[in-house]
Amino acid sequence: LQVEDNIENLCLACTKLYQALNEGNMLGKRCKRRRVLLKTLYKLVDIDSDPLSLKLAKIILAMKVDGRNLLSVCKLAFKICRNKENDFIVQNDTLLDYLLEVLRNEDLQKNSEALVYCMGAIKFMSGNAVLLNEMVNKGAVEMLLQLMKQINNIKEHDTYFSNLGHLLVQLTATLRTLADFPLARRRLSCSAAVSELFVALEQRGSDEDMCTCIVRILSKLSSYNDFCAALADCSRCYFLFLALLNKHQKQQGLVIRIIFILGNLTAKNDQSREQFFKEKGSINTLTSLFQTYYELDLNAQTWYHGRKGKGTKHLKHPSEEEDVLIKLIRVLANLSIHPSIGAALAAAHPVVGLLVTVLEYKSVDDCEELVINAATTINNLSYYQVKNSAVQDKKLHIAEMLLKLLMSDNMDVVVEAVRVFGNLSQHHEIRDFIMQKKIYKFMIALLDSKNRDVCFPACGVLLNLTVDKNKRAFLLEEGGIGKLVDCLQDFGPADWQLSCLICKTLWNYSEDITSAASCFGGDTDTLLVLLTSLLGETRSL
Repeated sequence: LQVEDNIENLCLACTKLYQALNEGNMLGKRCKRRRVLLKTLYKLVDIDSDPLSLKLAKIILAMKVDGRNLLSVCKLAFKICRNKENDFIVQNDTLLDYLLEVLRNEDLQKNSEALVYCMGAIKFMSGNAVLLNEMVNKGAVEMLLQLMKQINNIKEHDTYFSNLGHLLVQLTATLRTLADFPLARRRLSCSAAVSELFVALEQRGSDEDMCTCIVRILSKLSSYNDFCAALADCSRCYFLFLALLNKHQKQQGLVIRIIFILGNLTAKNDQSREQFFKEKGSINTLTSLFQTYYELDLNAQTWYHGRKGKGTKHLKHPSEEEDVLIKLIRVLANLSIHPSIGAALAAAHPVVGLLVTVLEYKSVDDCEELVINAATTINNLSYYQVKNSAVQDKKLHIAEMLLKLLMSDNMDVVVEAVRVFGNLSQHHEIRDFIMQKKIYKFMIALLDSKNRDVCFPACGVLLNLTVDKNKRAFLLEEGGIGKLVDCLQDFGPADWQLSCLICKTLWNYSEDITSAASCFGGDTDTLLVLLTSLLGETRSL
């Protein structure tokens, strides 16, 4: 109890001392007995009390110490801030102001070690919402970017380059936390900030930990449109990302974040897709990564299945390898939206081969998202009718793989498979396959779903099947006419695109009509009323 009383009295004495020095204009280097005072304060540091240490650190920093004294007090601040239990006392004091002042004014090369501890203390403070808000309001983002610029100006051959890497790690970790704060995020989305982050990334490309720190910031910010626009304006961003992917191919933490950024960039606009695609070796790099992580995942899966009977628990999915593949395939899917890039990818046998391989070895139960992404990308590529199309070369094998997906209980998986069949069924071999495997029955059954996203691709397959005269009879035999009429009734003028698809299917089916009743059976009258109604809607439009 006496010790606690003593500490409380010392804290009170420190508060009064700070006030007296401040009122007497004796803070900084102006105090006459400064040396004696500092010596006394440093002796008190030996008392193991964080509240007292906080008071002491504030006074010592306010005295504008330098050299070893600055290093000692920054270490003290680091120790206090590292303990989350001290958040309350730290946020109710002005230690942050003095630490920011150190970063703003101290010589980067002369006091690099002290700045590392100072920056580390600020990094811990940034985990507190109150202090984070205070930092942003006091211009911490701009200050940190200015500090990064100074670090970037120190070239690789310089003596200080390596030491300043430790400071940059703490700095980027702080920026990463700040990136979650809307006001700070807006300031980080300016082109100057992006430029400095990329200079640091280029200079420290061999340092895997440093690259990961910077890429984590970029990854977090790339979820926002304004930052993606600033990132896309950085002419060397794709070159640097590809260089890092090639250099650190098996570093999953780094790879997954870069791929995530590329996915966000290529999701936005055709210009970003073009810029990435035109970068030398871009598709080769993605293909190489795809192959690497497919093999890693296959090995992990083989190991798991081998251990399955030995009490090994199923890993929660997606695994790290699967996550890389999910995000990588998303990039390919985004690129394939661009007409000329999509056509080029459709003819890229290694890319298509790997996508098909995913459907071969990975079940929906293993990793639903990976299977869906692979099917979506194959669907995008199957749209392009190009010479030497790898999709067309493998179309029957792809159809076999899709057949497995149609059996899934997961409707999202089923819909993706149906969409691919919609494109592939433009080829007579696939139409024959659909009839042989009785897939048409499944397509007709899907019309009962009352869901536009399900009915539309199913109807597309049925439309393609009715191109062949010898395949049309199944529509009436399997009750397809009635279901198409029901769909037309359900969606009608509210969805002209689907209505047109249904009408085209019925048009093909009735091409050689001799009698409406024999052609459409019991649905003839309903269909006639519907078509008349739709024509009335057209006239009113």
